[in-house]
Amino acid sequence: MRRNAYVLASIGLAVGSILGIAGTATNSPGPRGLAWGIDGLALVMASSILAIEHVRANQDALASGFLVFTVGQGLILSTAAAPLAGAAPTFGAGVGLWAVALLMISIPRVFPLVVRLLGIASALLFSITAAGIFWGESLTATSAPLPSLAYPVLVATMLGWIWSFWRKGYLSAGR
Repeated sequence: MRRNAYVLASIGLAVGSILGIAGTATNSPGPRGLAWGIDGLALVMASSILAIEHVRANQDALASGFLVFTVGQGLILSTAAAPLAGAAPTFGAGVGLWAVALLMISIPRVFPLVVRLLGIASALLFSITAAGIFWGESLTATSAPLPSLAYPVLVATMLGWIWSFWRKGYLSAGR
């Protein structure tokens, strides 16, 4: 495990978490689009790094999960500056991929149980969101209760990943 890769991935996860929630909290399209754009770029970077690092660690299932997360985040990133209603189908595909990725990452016994349970809960919430969009419901990225309630669970999951890297020593200077 390479320390610099985990530090960079952790920064990307933290930036994505903060700006994703900030973008969701604003009603103004310009600031929301900028926050979500930077959030998406940071999460694509982080999940790509984590996919490579887990391939190197022979954790192929986990690496595949991070790769699927990267693809889903790429779709969601493409909607950052789009009108919410017009972006809904692409957003639905992206959160559907997030749900699959979160399950793929959470099922292997690599992360602590509480982090895995958060990931599974997040996957369930995003699965419901994606299914609703695919069914034709008028859901957007800021709809309540879903997907709005799913974001804090996703953020808690990503913070759990960072905590796990720190706990395993991947973020310490000695690695």
